[in-house]
Amino acid sequence: MAKSTYLAVDIGASGGRVLAGHFDGRRLDLDEIHRFPNGPVQVGDRLHWDLLGLWQHIQDGLRVAAARFGDAIRSIGVDTWGVDYGLLGPRDELLGHPYHYRDARTHGMFERAFAIVPREVIFAATGVQFMEINTLYQLLAMRLAGSRVLDAAESLLLMPDLFHWMLTGEKSVEQTNASTTQLYDPRKKGWAADVIGRLELPRGIFGPIVSPGTRLGPLLKQVQHATHLGPIDVVLPGTHDTASAVVAVPAEAPPAPQPTWCYISSGTWSLMGVEVPEPVITAECAELNFTNEGAVGGTTRLLKNIAGLWLVQECRRIWQQQGREYSWEELVRLAETADPQGPLIDSDDARLAAPQDMPHTIAQLCREAGHTPPDTPGGIIRCALESLADRYRKVLQSLEQLTSSRIEMIHIVGGGSQNELLSQLAADACGRGVVTGPVEATAIGNVLVQCLAAGEIASLDEARQVVRSSFQMQGFEPRK
Repeated sequence: MAKSTYLAVDIGASGGRVLAGHFDGRRLDLDEIHRFPNGPVQVGDRLHWDLLGLWQHIQDGLRVAAARFGDAIRSIGVDTWGVDYGLLGPRDELLGHPYHYRDARTHGMFERAFAIVPREVIFAATGVQFMEINTLYQLLAMRLAGSRVLDAAESLLLMPDLFHWMLTGEKSVEQTNASTTQLYDPRKKGWAADVIGRLELPRGIFGPIVSPGTRLGPLLKQVQHATHLGPIDVVLPGTHDTASAVVAVPAEAPPAPQPTWCYISSGTWSLMGVEVPEPVITAECAELNFTNEGAVGGTTRLLKNIAGLWLVQECRRIWQQQGREYSWEELVRLAETADPQGPLIDSDDARLAAPQDMPHTIAQLCREAGHTPPDTPGGIIRCALESLADRYRKVLQSLEQLTSSRIEMIHIVGGGSQNELLSQLAADACGRGVVTGPVEATAIGNVLVQCLAAGEIASLDEARQVVRSSFQMQGFEPRK
């Protein structure tokens, strides 16, 4: 059969890529077109994203795709991380560079927010876990600082919405990413107007929310000229990268109130959760600090953010600065030979969010827990990975508690699924079977939503069947 080609722009907190998905009606193949780095840019004492640099990389990737696939390309969609945003002013002029979620301006914003709207009221309205990186606290920090930029803003666009606007000129806020802001009501499926009003955030910047699968329209003329593409449609995937990744989980059981499987979308963050039909907004959920985020198909991703391979990435970066170069594969080999069952730390300790020196901070947390810290790179990475696996165990127990279920299988998808040591440690710690893959789950899910919008796939169940037919998985059983 003739193949249709869909372009997925998938940007995470540490890197991005433009991929082409080729679908023949049964199987999906991926081609990586262009890969590029991403990360915070320090300007004075502030952290920003290099929005314009990312936009240039997107156009570079689209230009290569146009040369290779031409008229076979049917549509384009962008997914990114959550919570961060850009602001547009009069005549849709971009107002500055978007802040990075690790920027320090949100420190202390919990107390300021809860003095205005009690914590339990915010959770009852939004069902979202409390993290100072959430859009709510970023906007509140701007308002309390008397930001002239916020005063001038007429539209708020989350990161993928910004790129879709750059591609089409159309402003939209896609639902799965809106649900990460802690300003979205998952039961009403709209903005949490009472919370926004009580925090005195400018109501007018919050535009209409649209569903994944929405067609925004064709590329702008100038984008067509810059990329050599024609009037290709832009289609919203699950624009939050985890929402797209969950589409590509190769599970056979559908979403259920008592799920039998969970997922870990593994990368810079580990997002661990289940797919349930309705939000779980209870006092128990609030106490455990879980989040209810939108999913493709109108279901809910009940999940917890876990630090993820950020711990390893930052260790590697610090050692590079010190003149010690380690590949990812070498770090895993060193960790495999390190002493097992060594010290454990709380992988979600706030001091690990943006430390100056990750290996030093890990050693400090070991000492505070009464353990002798590891003194080799392999030992430090082993400590980080075993601590992550132990965190998975605790989150699994909480998921089962919240859903009154027994989860039998853990699906690990995304780039972190290539770390076989972490996958085995997860199986061991959780006492459950683990299935890893696909690696490019986010881009695959992005493409599959475009296939759904085009009518080439009929349902989410059928999309997951395509994943099982198209990509290899690997299994890990728990060891004693």
